[in-house]
Amino acid sequence: MPKLLRPIALLAMCAAPLAAVATVTVDGQTQTNGTTVTFTKDIAPILQRSCQNCHRPGQMAPMSLLTYQDVRPWVRSIKQRVLSREMPPWGIDPHVGIQSFKNDPSLRQDEVDKIVAWVDAGAPMGRAADMPKPREFDDSAKWHIGKPDLIVTSPPHTVPPEASDWWGSYVVPTGLTEDRYIKAIESKPGKTAVVHHLLTYAVEGDEDADSNGDDSNAEAGEFLNEFAVGKNGDVFPEGAGRLLKAGSKIRFDFHYHAVGQETVDQSQLGIVFYPKGYAPKHVEYSKQLGQPTEPLDIPGGSGFVRSDGYQRFNRAGKITAFQPHMHTRGKRQCIELIYPDNKTEQISCVDFTFNWHIVHVYADDAAPIYPPGTVLHVISWHDNSANKINPDPRNWVGSGNRTIDEMGFAWISWYDLTDDEYKAELDARKGSKKTLTTTASPGQPQ
Repeated sequence: MPKLLRPIALLAMCAAPLAAVATVTVDGQTQTNGTTVTFTKDIAPILQRSCQNCHRPGQMAPMSLLTYQDVRPWVRSIKQRVLSREMPPWGIDPHVGIQSFKNDPSLRQDEVDKIVAWVDAGAPMGRAADMPKPREFDDSAKWHIGKPDLIVTSPPHTVPPEASDWWGSYVVPTGLTEDRYIKAIESKPGKTAVVHHLLTYAVEGDEDADSNGDDSNAEAGEFLNEFAVGKNGDVFPEGAGRLLKAGSKIRFDFHYHAVGQETVDQSQLGIVFYPKGYAPKHVEYSKQLGQPTEPLDIPGGSGFVRSDGYQRFNRAGKITAFQPHMHTRGKRQCIELIYPDNKTEQISCVDFTFNWHIVHVYADDAAPIYPPGTVLHVISWHDNSANKINPDPRNWVGSGNRTIDEMGFAWISWYDLTDDEYKAELDARKGSKKTLTTTASPGQPQ
């Protein structure tokens, strides 16, 4: 039987913090290792930093966590979610591969311990004087990439109350009069409820025809950016970018689905440029890699069906970001590199949730580098058993574009290196004794 990617030891992870934290109650307040733990002094700062961006009125989360009164009814659920590492959403398996990222929102273990001890002691409020000032939030329409230099807007599209899924595209001029390099880019739906995903491409020449439900040219043009549920923008590493030529047009490729009421969507693409005249050293690529070698075949009621995909890199390079892509039955995805000498190295594993298409951006000094001839191996698992997010576990599921179909590839961002650049960075990492990944063995999801 082939070796499978190792699971997170969830029970052990849940039990360890409870065993490690000594908790007593003094005058109705919690003490952890001799330190009193209260909402106002200890828990509120954690929630402000890692939770309240979504858990506040008008945002995607189902409840507000701004005040003690908001939080108190949910404390048991909060404990369970932070113990299981479901919240804040991140997904990276902490026992496999690279653990250094630019955008990791996850809680430190001591913060998890504080929350667990606080909840177990009755979730005391503490002194009002210890409460930090309320966090000030930017406009909810703010771009995650900062203020764009260019915003391109799609035409309005009406999604009927009841209709089949719609795939199609709109082509919009940029108005750009000179070549510019992209530093950051973000796709922003107008109505997230009806936008399953949105892909944007730069197109040149005479392409200006919109398609009405025809996505046959979905791969035409230079890919720019993707929106899927839970995904923010892409910010490229310093010295890496993507060229947008003068006179280019933007093709918006949509997948819309009906939600029971007529909805009009008008989406936008925001772009931050490098300064005029600046050409970055490296061209940043983002593509769908590691498509399954065989069509997906997921029987009804089955659990953890594995698929594999491969992509050979002809040049040396550096992977800057990784984002799994599956649908509602997606459970886990891992990537590894198979080097020309047949050595295999685990890079990352993600416990996938369809509501969070998160781009995991590697820290510059930890991002995987590879020589020419390296093969990327993408391993995906799908779970078609009965669970709260499976629309119908009785049905067989195969490959397809609909939400009820499945996919199993990875969005990979990377840039090429010359052989000399690769050798120099490899030598620098050896000199600093940095390793690419941990040596944890792979395993199947629970």
